[in-house]
Formats: sequence, structure tokens, C-alpha cells
Amino acid sequence: MRQFDLAPLYRSTVGFDRLFSALDQFASAETAPTYPPYNIERTGENAYRITVAVAGFTEADLSIEVRENALTLKGERKPEADKRAEFLHQGIAARAFERRFQIADHVQVTGAALENGLLHVDLVREVPEAKKPRRIEIATSRAAGAPVIEGQVRTDVQQAA
Repeated sequence: MRQFDLAPLYRSTVGFDRLFSALDQFASAETAPTYPPYNIERTGENAYRITVAVAGFTEADLSIEVRENALTLKGERKPEADKRAEFLHQGIAARAFERRFQIADHVQVTGAALENGLLHVDLVREVPEAKKPRRIEIATSRAAGAPVIEGQVRTDVQQAA
């Protein structure tokens, strides 16, 4: 695996700490857990869906939390006291899990549903009007109503130079 040194970027940027932390996490993806399997799909221009395979889990066994641009999905099955079966083969994983997803600014979780052993988490990006790009008109002449900037040349500054 390649190792990337992000130190030069830290020295010349301000406010990109979260981005560099995410890059460090992606670089160490080899150690990332693979259970439970999941899909991330784009369902619209600003809409997304995360689908997680959680066979055997109920709504009471699952929790979803959003905190500081991180979506955390947790699952923990409660042991059933009345069922003590002897398994000859146990291939269905029912172990506890915690899966984290980094979400971008202005992305909100709009809902979650559990159906057919799949947990669907819907997200949407809602950029505030103040953050959206806007077009600035350029005036071509004074007659068009462009503001006139008047100034006075200071003679004492010119003489000192």
C-alpha cells in the first residue's frame, strides 16, 4: 500500500483538518470492518440512500445517530433466554456492529426504514441560499448606474516617495 505524507498540506492550509482526517481514514481502509455489507446509492441530484444488510435484527436492535457530520449505525441483538438451540452450522452472523459514515456539510438524514432485512437510510443535501452560487452583474458604463468611486491623490505621499 502507498503511504501519503499530508504534512506539507497541513503547513499551507487552514480549516481543512476534517478533510485530511478523512483522507487518513481512507488510506487505512484495509483495516476497515466489512460487516455488515452496505450500498450507497444516489437517488437524485441531491438525494442519497445507504442500504445496510441487517438480517435478523429488529427495529429495537438498531440505532441511528447523527453527530458532527458523522452518521453512526449500531446493531446489537438481545439474546433470547427461552431459545437454547444447538447449532450444527451457524452461518448467519448476528453479531453486534457499529458502522460509521462521514457525511458532508448540509447533508441531512431524512428518514430510515427497515424492510426485508435491509435498513434504508435516506439523506438529502440542502445547501442554504447564502451558500449557493449567485451571479453578479457587471456594469459597462457610468450611465448604467455603476457606482462612481472618487478619490483624491495625496500629495504628501507622492512627495515622500
